Amino acid sequence: MTDWIGILKEQTANGDEMGREVPKMLANPDISETQVKTLFAALEKQADFAEKLRLALEKFGHDFPIIKAAERLEERYADLAASAAEKLKAMRK
Repeated sequence: MTDWIGILKEQTANGDEMGREVPKMLANPDISETQVKTLFAALEKQADFAEKLRLALEKFGHDFPIIKAAERLEERYADLAASAAEKLKAMRK
């Protein structure tokens, strides 16, 4: 049986780390457009995974606080991806 709560905990820890690291990466004046594109793609992939995780947790009837935690994780990755997209847009001007 899949340990959905364990996956959520692991992904939340990763999301917390990304929440600290991504702004530092994007603030680095030496970051290249290619690096930002790669970062954006990775963050989009994580946001998609977090959405699938949330849907699985809902499907298997987990409690509301668990679902909310998954929603927050999904939002965190979407926000980080949006930050990368904004950086990429600014770099292309």
